[in-house]
Amino acid sequence: MPLSENEQRMLEQIERALVEDDPKFASTVRSTNPRTYLVRRIRRNAVLFVLGLAVLVVGVVLSQLPTLTVILGILGFAIMLTAALRGAADLRRMSGRNADPRRGGSAARRRTRATFMERVEERWRRRWEG
Repeated sequence: MPLSENEQRMLEQIERALVEDDPKFASTVRSTNPRTYLVRRIRRNAVLFVLGLAVLVVGVVLSQLPTLTVILGILGFAIMLTAALRGAADLRRMSGRNADPRRGGSAARRRTRATFMERVEERWRRRWEG
């Protein structure tokens, strides 16, 4: 949904004030690419997944100690599962497909319903308009 003229003016004023107050921070925010952050997280999750696999394999190799084998197997599996779920969520976020069927149904139904932020913005607008 595009911003109204009033909202655009307010946003520009906020940007100008930010640049005047802290130009270094403003340039850092402008130059930061969220995609780079997501790629870094995906790589971290891949390394964590391999680490979990290594823990699992070490647990299998130490088959003379059954208690340690079970503990390392469960720990390795938990690490792998956590890394896979976080990596999948980051990939979904990076591809732009954030629609989760458990959170509000289909994408078409979610578009017609106002999001939390839209409701907050509407309340804010009503407060200042009277």
